[in-house]
Amino acid sequence: MSHLNFQRELYSGLIRLHVLHHACREPIFGLGMIEELARHGYRMSPGTLYPLLDGLEKKGLLRSTRVLVDGRYRRVYQATPAGRRALKTAKHRVKELFGELFKDER
Repeated sequence: MSHLNFQRELYSGLIRLHVLHHACREPIFGLGMIEELARHGYRMSPGTLYPLLDGLEKKGLLRSTRVLVDGRYRRVYQATPAGRRALKTAKHRVKELFGELFKDER
């Protein structure tokens, strides 16, 4: 496995959590999430992000609807109750893990 593929695999869970976090706060759409993730240093193409969103929807964590925006349809995603529960659980686990990862740096 190349270094780049390893990094993608390592960060894929963090990206999913980031997407779920935003989808719990407000409706999201693909291009908006690509821009949000880019602000945090993640470069994602539509060909990578849209399958990720589709996967989260198939798992029941997101629900999408089509919304008409400026004469074009846009797929908008929101967290489901299961997605909200999953994020809540993940936040506790991430907090515990990050506490352990950074405890020696305090």
